[in-house]
Amino acid sequence: MDLFDQHRQAQTEAEAPLAARMRPRTLDEFVGQDAIVGRGRLLRRAIQADQLSSLIFYGPPGTGKTTLARIIANTTKAHFIAINAVLAGVKEIREAIALAQEKRGMYDQRTILFVDEVHRFNKAQQDALLPWVETGTVILIGATTENPFFEVNKALVSRSRLFQLKSLDAADLRQVVHQALADSARGYGKLTIQLDHEALEHLVNVANGDARALLNALELAVETTPPDDQGSLHLTLAVAEESIQQRAVLYDKEGDAHFDTISAFIKSVRGSDPDAALYWLARMVYAGEDPRFIFRRLLILAGEDVGMADPTAIAIVNACAQTFDRVGMPEGRYPLAQATLYLATAAKSNSVMGFFDALSIVEQEREGEVPSPLRDASRDKQSFGHGAGYLYPHAYRDHWVEQQYLPASLQGQIFYQPSAQGYEAQIQTQVAQRREAQLAALLEGVGVTMPEVLTFSTVNTAQERWLQRTLSQSGAQLAKVRDRLFDLAQPQRHHRILDLNAGSGLLTWEAIRRVPEGGVYACVHSEADAKALEEQSEALPELSRPMILQVSLQQLPTVLLEQSIQVDCIMGRNVLAGELDKAKAVDWLTAIPQRGSLTGIARSNQPDSKANPRKIALAELLPYRTQRLYSLLKPEWLEPALFARLVEAEEAIYHHSINHLNWNETELKTLFQQAGFTLEVVVEQMQMPLYITQNAIQKWFAIAAKKLTYRSYLIQSLTDAEIETIQSCFMHHVCNQTVLWKSAIAFFWGQIP
Repeated sequence: MDLFDQHRQAQTEAEAPLAARMRPRTLDEFVGQDAIVGRGRLLRRAIQADQLSSLIFYGPPGTGKTTLARIIANTTKAHFIAINAVLAGVKEIREAIALAQEKRGMYDQRTILFVDEVHRFNKAQQDALLPWVETGTVILIGATTENPFFEVNKALVSRSRLFQLKSLDAADLRQVVHQALADSARGYGKLTIQLDHEALEHLVNVANGDARALLNALELAVETTPPDDQGSLHLTLAVAEESIQQRAVLYDKEGDAHFDTISAFIKSVRGSDPDAALYWLARMVYAGEDPRFIFRRLLILAGEDVGMADPTAIAIVNACAQTFDRVGMPEGRYPLAQATLYLATAAKSNSVMGFFDALSIVEQEREGEVPSPLRDASRDKQSFGHGAGYLYPHAYRDHWVEQQYLPASLQGQIFYQPSAQGYEAQIQTQVAQRREAQLAALLEGVGVTMPEVLTFSTVNTAQERWLQRTLSQSGAQLAKVRDRLFDLAQPQRHHRILDLNAGSGLLTWEAIRRVPEGGVYACVHSEADAKALEEQSEALPELSRPMILQVSLQQLPTVLLEQSIQVDCIMGRNVLAGELDKAKAVDWLTAIPQRGSLTGIARSNQPDSKANPRKIALAELLPYRTQRLYSLLKPEWLEPALFARLVEAEEAIYHHSINHLNWNETELKTLFQQAGFTLEVVVEQMQMPLYITQNAIQKWFAIAAKKLTYRSYLIQSLTDAEIETIQSCFMHHVCNQTVLWKSAIAFFWGQIP
């Protein structure tokens, strides 16, 4: 390079856009993708050790694919060649191979060939690379925005390790902005810039995970804003909105986003979730999908998933399609939304305005990614795990399962509100029940999807299959417990039901439907639970709302007496689990007022009480039959003596005299009978997949002053050092894994004295 070339290169770099100037040069400067290049990750270790094999980086624009390749170029001792598949062809490939052979023969130096936009190569061009990658003449690093399993030669894919990069989150994007404002050499560190918080949040939100789009918007804002008298640039929300006005939607009609989104849409409609169906419909319409393609899929679904359950479904959807052809866009969105709602609820509906609520969410908020279970599984289920864990609704009772169809950021969002008009009034209860079961599963920490599989390698398929396992029937089990309790209690329409541990409201909302002429009282033990139930009940008519009592179980009888509240049926889930003295807890239940007890009339003189005794139905998790944490470990992972002591220490938990766990169903039934209850009890074994998070393990081993933890019990038999060793073992072997969690529920039902 002569003096003029050096000057020209320096000038080009100085005049480059901000996004190009701020491109990270080292791994320490790289922002985001911790799952791939974080401390201790495989790729980071490989880059630092200069021991790379062929790689393919796959992900949306602006996530760091090319940047990682540049960092590798700055780090490796190998000769680095970069070409762009848009501009290069077989000629450039041959030249690169010739140079690689020369470097290997003359200098014994490896060559890394970086191919940007590798999916742009046609089959012949990709085939030209194959023999040289096979022999190790070049180490291939490819970057693509399209799924390599369908856009890249399968032979190349099988010889490469794949890394899927995800859109940057808000914290990462904020860090990118702060780096640009602080860097005086490549960014705006030499300028005095005041960036309002609202302006920053707008830039981060609309950038939608794309660092390049974010830096481009920041550059436009800085370069077009005049300084004030003191030379300071003030970037306000108005300036930010002018710099980046509309989010970029990642949607290629022939790529992953197309197939994944239509897959999520069809699965949501099949799963009878109108909220999720409208959301995915809005995503496709906003991205410019052909409505006729959507109608075609709806017509197929009407015949495949609705069928004779509603023979008019095809005719109605077809009429909507013909209406769209006549009126066109934008008015054609009405029949499109109507067809979707009809199939999702198996009933005709005119509540199409919910579609525009969903569209507003898409326009105003950051896109939520398609959850892995809803992605198209027909093409790459064995690679990135797309579609793994999807629960086929037809395999479950009533052809429905409590599955989350919306993205994690929108779970619980309601777009569709069934009216009380015509046939739609008949599905109000069904839609509400399903939403409540989904909400209860979400609030109790179940039904949460595992993180996606972000890498793929053909050398360890067993591990990939394990990582693809997700939670499955947890929500369905909650619904089964709810239905079982009401079947046991058999409340009448005029009864007054007391939910002893309302919590998520799973029993409370069903009780409101079961006793429309009676009343429902919900007992909660925290202000947060009380507030949540109050907010949810605001959608009900005032007379149908439950009365919320924020009291302890001990205080409950007194509060009921003071407020002159009498009940006919007492229900609850895990009511006694937190009570240390079970005998006293049973006495408190006995003291709950019944009809006539507030007037001073003796119970023995109440003919009505004997003819219609109060009912009780409880579901209690049995601690002594629950999953043992030590069984999640293999004995060889710990010293034999330490593992034996761990087993002994954990088993002692369920026999300790001063905790809540040293009881069984027989002992509890005896206490009830001694108090005068007439009860039956049955125990049901349960198993469900459970995802073990880092946060869960930290809670098990937390040092808490007010609350007993797993560590609190172990410390009685083990030293701090031994407990730290056990915790490290859990973190290393169990964290981020899905296990088959075993438990047992005891159902008590009968009459209260």
